[in-house]
Amino acid sequence: MNQLHHILHVDMDAFFASVEQLDQPELRGKPVLVGTRPEERGVVAAASYEARKFGCRSAMPMGAAMRLCPEAVVVPPRGKRYAEVSAQVFQILVQFTPLVEPLSIDEAFLDVTGSVRLFGQPEEIAREVKRRIQAETELTASVGVAPNKFLAKLASDLDKPDGLMVVPQDGIQAFLDPLPISRLWGVGKATLPRFEELGIRTFADTRRLSEAVLRDRFGEAGGQFYRLIRGIDDREVVPDTEAKSISQEVTFPVDVDDHEHLRGVLLGQTDQVARRLRRHGLLARTVTLKIRSGDFKTITRSRTIEVGTDETQTIWVAVTALFNEWSSQQPPAVRLIGVGVSQLSNGAGQQLSLFGQEESFRHRQLDQAIDKIRDKFGDGAIGRGGVRGKDAGDV
Repeated sequence: MNQLHHILHVDMDAFFASVEQLDQPELRGKPVLVGTRPEERGVVAAASYEARKFGCRSAMPMGAAMRLCPEAVVVPPRGKRYAEVSAQVFQILVQFTPLVEPLSIDEAFLDVTGSVRLFGQPEEIAREVKRRIQAETELTASVGVAPNKFLAKLASDLDKPDGLMVVPQDGIQAFLDPLPISRLWGVGKATLPRFEELGIRTFADTRRLSEAVLRDRFGEAGGQFYRLIRGIDDREVVPDTEAKSISQEVTFPVDVDDHEHLRGVLLGQTDQVARRLRRHGLLARTVTLKIRSGDFKTITRSRTIEVGTDETQTIWVAVTALFNEWSSQQPPAVRLIGVGVSQLSNGAGQQLSLFGQEESFRHRQLDQAIDKIRDKFGDGAIGRGGVRGKDAGDV
């Protein structure tokens, strides 16, 4: 018989916006949007709960968010500050279990199965995690407690902000059955109508369908849907280890088919990935583009360059080529997009660029200048150039 696991999903509430409200008390109680100004074609990185009441969400164009909430205060992002607070939070989490799997800067899974003897029942551990986070950072977190990762994340999502929801082993189906099918991982704008055509509205409705029917309707994703609607998720919590790759990705709240908008997102991701390489003194040889469409299909495209690099421009050339190849095939709208680099090695600054020596020196000077400005004034202090057409220009 398989051991019953106790999994926590810890999710900081409106993290970037909450940090800004913490550091600037005059923003508390006001709608706050973290990101660049709409005239800079910025995207919302985070929205405070006050702004969310107006329909503002992360990853939406800043201009659209400002139309929904004209009185919102726009605050430029401060990546270094968010990383500092995130490090505080993760220092708290690892005191309860070594099995901590970061999902992003502001959320993580914890397997506390082996921690019960030390810290009490899973719900007690969750309450203590929340208490410690609030006491040491003055921020709130929402926590889901369940037998697996899917259920734990769903539970934390359903009780925000500052929530705590427990899904017991014998209460899984009662928890899932009333939920709208839109809550099922992988069901988005493109997939939802296909469920509705079958008369499916809730998890309970979906359980009436056989796995064969779901696979016939949704392909490989159908098998995943069949398991998840029954609360089955065998994924283990995998602790963070030495990086074999560096990546940046975003899941959009609605499917995106505007390729120029996607290019802009990719440019920002490329910029962040390259900066992380430079910060850690690493070079990368393989560049990967990851795209997931609204129908749950994921594609990855990779390109290996001749020598390792940490230059934003060199990585951007590869990303642009991969994106152009994908976009030429009239693809469906996008739910997730990301950039990654791998084949990492030590020795930043030792590579011979794809570009000539003089041009490489210019790119390196630009990267270093931008890094210094951001280190001093925050990530929002300066941006890269815009995206124009299909060709990769200087960034």
